[in-house]
Amino acid sequence: MELTINPKYPSVDDLRKRAMVKMPKFAFEYLDGGCNEDINLDKNRTDLQKIELMPQYLSKFEKSEMKTELFGHTYDAPFGISPVGLQGLMWPNSPEILAKSAHKHNIPFILSTVTTSSIERIAEITEGKSWFQLYHPAEEKVKRDLLDRAAAAGTDVLVILADVPTFGYRPRDVRNGLAMPPSMSIKNILEVMTKPDWALQTLVHGQPSFKTLEKYMPKGLSLKKLGEFMDATFSGRLNEDRIASIRDQWKGKLVIKGVVSEEDAQKSIDLGVDGIIVSNHGGRQLDAGQSSIVPMTSLAEKFGDKTKIMVDSGLRGGPDIARAMASGAEFTFMGRSFMYGVGALGKQGGDHTISLMKRELLQVMEQICCQKTGEFKPHLIK
Repeated sequence: MELTINPKYPSVDDLRKRAMVKMPKFAFEYLDGGCNEDINLDKNRTDLQKIELMPQYLSKFEKSEMKTELFGHTYDAPFGISPVGLQGLMWPNSPEILAKSAHKHNIPFILSTVTTSSIERIAEITEGKSWFQLYHPAEEKVKRDLLDRAAAAGTDVLVILADVPTFGYRPRDVRNGLAMPPSMSIKNILEVMTKPDWALQTLVHGQPSFKTLEKYMPKGLSLKKLGEFMDATFSGRLNEDRIASIRDQWKGKLVIKGVVSEEDAQKSIDLGVDGIIVSNHGGRQLDAGQSSIVPMTSLAEKFGDKTKIMVDSGLRGGPDIARAMASGAEFTFMGRSFMYGVGALGKQGGDHTISLMKRELLQVMEQICCQKTGEFKPHLIK
């Protein structure tokens, strides 16, 4: 496939800067920020950037191949699109834009329970090839119905979210009155008026809402009642009984996202989970925690022969994918980079950002003389 990249935006940082111009401040800050003082947000990046790879310039070499097998499917690259909540608030119709691009480029797209497209719509776009991330519902009947819907839609992989037992404290969002839809204070209205493309696309695609959850929501909820509904409907804390119950119902591949400790990794394996995504929720939950790459490296070393070890949080582009895979990850996921892409370039943003990632990763592989994605480890400088 030809990799189409807009030469005005040849890096993720270029996309981020353009997205900041085009998105209302409350939407961009929701996407861009961490929690508390953003310490773990910054550690995700700095710890990754410390990882170094050794090139080999005099070895016999033909070409590099990015295709990667995961859960019985061969993807065209070793990265996918992380689940992101409230996507349509950040850029209208963005879940559908990204799902369509992911399917076109043959990489996985993970749909969040609390994003703005439905299980059924994303399954239609991806021909049933998408993954689904479950926020654990408080009611058993809602949980079972969500899992039945995901299975009926042909969902390949179910991802259970572990790292949101409580919502992170995010001062920017508090200041911005962020809700769903956002509180239309005079400040927010003025921001929207200065972002005509975002406003026009919102008019075209409609006010964002929790499409997957509409079936369970009473009609005409006020913002206050919507918040109460979300608090009452979801109980984010997982435990062994809840995971076992999901494992019993879900017949496909099961992954837990947010595992960072050896104890939780071992419990996941004992419960029959097929893989874990080592993640700190993009630095948005626990500011006092570790970066994602630090525990991932040790977990891959200890448990890599027992389960699939994947990682997200902090990765931005091709060099980071290479660093993570050299450190032991079998697959990688990113969220912000792709949202910067659609925020910057709208419906072209998905193709552009995936093409950019592929080109960056291929360049690293060719530079270090790595022929296949499973051969990064020998290039890690320890």
